[in-house]
Amino acid sequence: MPKLYISNEDKSVRLFKSDFIDAFSRIHWTVPLYIYIPLILYLLYWSLTNLYTNLFYLIAFFIFGIFSWTLVEYILHRFVFHYEPKTEFGKKIHFIFHGVHHDYPRDSKRLVMVPSVSIPLAVFFYILSTLIFGHFYSKPFFAGLVFGYLIYDMMHYALHHFAFKNKLFLELKKHHMRHHYSEPNKAYGVSSPLWDYIFGTIPDKRANF
Repeated sequence: MPKLYISNEDKSVRLFKSDFIDAFSRIHWTVPLYIYIPLILYLLYWSLTNLYTNLFYLIAFFIFGIFSWTLVEYILHRFVFHYEPKTEFGKKIHFIFHGVHHDYPRDSKRLVMVPSVSIPLAVFFYILSTLIFGHFYSKPFFAGLVFGYLIYDMMHYALHHFAFKNKLFLELKKHHMRHHYSEPNKAYGVSSPLWDYIFGTIPDKRANF
C-alpha cells in the first residue's frame, strides 16, 4: 500500500509566501472555543428569555441542531473537503483547505478550522437556519449546530493528539485513523460514524494503519 502521508511530525509546509498571511493558516486548537462559546451562551440566553414558555421546544431544537451538525460534518468532509478539482488552481485551493492536513496529519496548528473559514460558514448556516425555522426557533437550533461544530473541532484535535483509554473514544480514533492511513475515501465522520454506516462508507476494520 502506498504511503498516504508525508510526515507524522507536528509540523507542515508553508501555504503562503507571506509570513503574515501564512500565520492565518495556522490556529491553536483553543481559538474556536473563545469565539463560539460566548455565541452559544448568548443564543441560549436569548432563547431562554424569549422562549421560556416553550422550554421543551428550546431543548428539542438545541439537540436537533447538534444532531444536524453530524450530517453537515459528513457532507462537508466527503463532498467539499474531498472534492478533487481538475485544474491546477483548484488543486492548490484543495491542498490549502484539506490536502495539507492529509499530508501532515499531526500538525497541531492545522487541526481545527481557521476563523476565516468557520465564520463565513457560521453566517451561511445562521441565515439558512433562520429561513427554515424562523426568527425564534432558529436561535436554539443554531446554538446546537455550533455546539456540534465545537465537539467536532475538539474531537478532531483529540483524535490526532490524545492517547485514549475509553473504549468509545478508542473506536472513534481508530475510525478516523483508517481514513488517514488506509482508506481516505471512507470514514468521513469524525465526531460520529453514524452517517458512514448510513451511506456505506464504513472502512474495513481489518485494515492496518
